[in-house]
Amino acid sequence: MKRHVERPTLMDRLELPHHERIEDAVFRRAVDLLDAGDAEGLRSWLRDHPKVVGQQVLFEGKNYFRTPTLLEFVAENPVRHGKLAPNVVEVARVILEAGPSMAARNETLMLVATGSVARECGKTGELIALLCSYGSEAQTAMRAAAIHGEHDAVRALIEQGAQVDVVVAAALGLQAEFERLVGSAKAEDRQLALAVAAQFGRAEIVRVLLAAGEVPDRYNPPGGHSHGTPLHQAAGGGFLEVVRLLVEHGARLDLRDTLWGATPAEWAAHEGKVDVERYLLERAGSVKEEADSRRDEKKERRGQGGG
Repeated sequence: MKRHVERPTLMDRLELPHHERIEDAVFRRAVDLLDAGDAEGLRSWLRDHPKVVGQQVLFEGKNYFRTPTLLEFVAENPVRHGKLAPNVVEVARVILEAGPSMAARNETLMLVATGSVARECGKTGELIALLCSYGSEAQTAMRAAAIHGEHDAVRALIEQGAQVDVVVAAALGLQAEFERLVGSAKAEDRQLALAVAAQFGRAEIVRVLLAAGEVPDRYNPPGGHSHGTPLHQAAGGGFLEVVRLLVEHGARLDLRDTLWGATPAEWAAHEGKVDVERYLLERAGSVKEEADSRRDEKKERRGQGGG
């Protein structure tokens, strides 16, 4: 802490985009060539500095891009420029030819599959196909892509051999596939399936899970927006049918998410989902009235017993 305050470095400048915080001049040059789409310049640079391809830089902060390799900058996730070089696939191939680790290839696949910029630039499928041709494991990114709603990535991963599991089926609303898989699913996968089904408004899948005994008022598991509950996700998305199902099966209205300390009704209000907010507030009022009535009855019984 003393060093951060008294001798701040580029790495401490959290307001800067990641590439501008790189202090290693050799690594920074490689990233600049990547961003510029200079495939030949990057190939020459990596030939002269072969260690760069296996190097990792350390960024301050607890984020998913904390120790990236050069290859991971290809995905533009987190967003740095908001665009990819038109020849980003060629640039990625240059780095892959230099032999990055399997961990770097799989992490890059995850970043591509869950990133918005690759999709917006129409490069998701090409990058996924390239990474998988160099050994990235399609299945490793499948759930994350589905949970992030990146359907182009899901289709591309399926083309590369990834399989649909119960969580992916829940996220995509594949009812028949979901019902085929749910009976043999692990408990943690069913809980995650409930979280993502609520997130995307898959009412029939939510109904099946609740009927099978899934508990609706637990916080979501890791990988499924674990700062909130299924009711938070459904409320924020404005999925009134799902919200009703969850509430009718005992979802608590007063649980607050762990990031902003907001209730499901407050999530609905923040997202402008007026019908959902109104329903939740009305239900909360009914619950309070029932609780007050029970409390008054208990007081009356105690008073009669004491008399």
